[in-house]
Amino acid sequence: METSELIKKVKKIEIKTRGLSDQVFAGNYHSAFKGRGMTFTEVREYQYGDDIRNIDWNVTARFNHPYVKVFEEEREMTVMLVIDVSGSNAFGATGAIKEQVITEVAAVLAFSAIHNNDKVGVIFFSDQVEKYIPPKKGTRHILRIIRELINFSPERKGTDIGIALKYLRNVQKKKSVAFLISDFHDKGFGEALQIVSRKHDVICVRVYDQRERELPPAGLMKFRDEETGSTYWLDTSSRAVRERVEAYTQAHERFLKEVFVKSAVDVANIPTDTDYVPPLMKLFKKRSQ
Repeated sequence: METSELIKKVKKIEIKTRGLSDQVFAGNYHSAFKGRGMTFTEVREYQYGDDIRNIDWNVTARFNHPYVKVFEEEREMTVMLVIDVSGSNAFGATGAIKEQVITEVAAVLAFSAIHNNDKVGVIFFSDQVEKYIPPKKGTRHILRIIRELINFSPERKGTDIGIALKYLRNVQKKKSVAFLISDFHDKGFGEALQIVSRKHDVICVRVYDQRERELPPAGLMKFRDEETGSTYWLDTSSRAVRERVEAYTQAHERFLKEVFVKSAVDVANIPTDTDYVPPLMKLFKKRSQ
């Protein structure tokens, strides 16, 4: 991509996603993702209603009057964006292309994080770890992430979520908030997700196209698997064909639901043909309760 074109795209996404972050998500993000704990800031005179467990007995004895310790939430966190860049994200039939939605969602989450003074790091993955960007703060860092999202070309096309999760576990030693953003066209990652979710606060953001779940009766159609490169023909007017696709989809939905429940992770489902803001808002509000 030409540099001038890339700059325009980065600016366009920055304006849109930064605006959403500042106007819509800022307060919700703060309440949804708590800091690491409470840190002592000062002592002050006891006031009616204060928790007596916070009385500083040393200061109280010195001044012969009750004083309490004041604590504030330690806000700074590390946010990791674990982003699927496999070939299947180039699909888009009923709305935007999946990779476009993934880019915007990742940018919104990144701007929301730096708005709250959090560090942001990124892991791009296909069926291997494609790129790692260590956590940092600042707008320049976020713009670099957006540039990579727009212009990054993975070496491989397949999907292996388990490899990405194992890499996160190894590279991020301290607890983080990890957004796993993918279409989740994969199996066999359940154990890795359970292990990682015990240490990190993992949120699964699933971006999908409705056409992947059901086929229209449009006759003979040619399909291409972007991850394997294989092509094949399907008679979509055949009821049997559509039923097989539906059966596969339902089985995969059951698999994902079971994996997410066993791992005790929060999930946001984002279809490409509707606004991604409501699902993210629903996620934030749920976590704030």
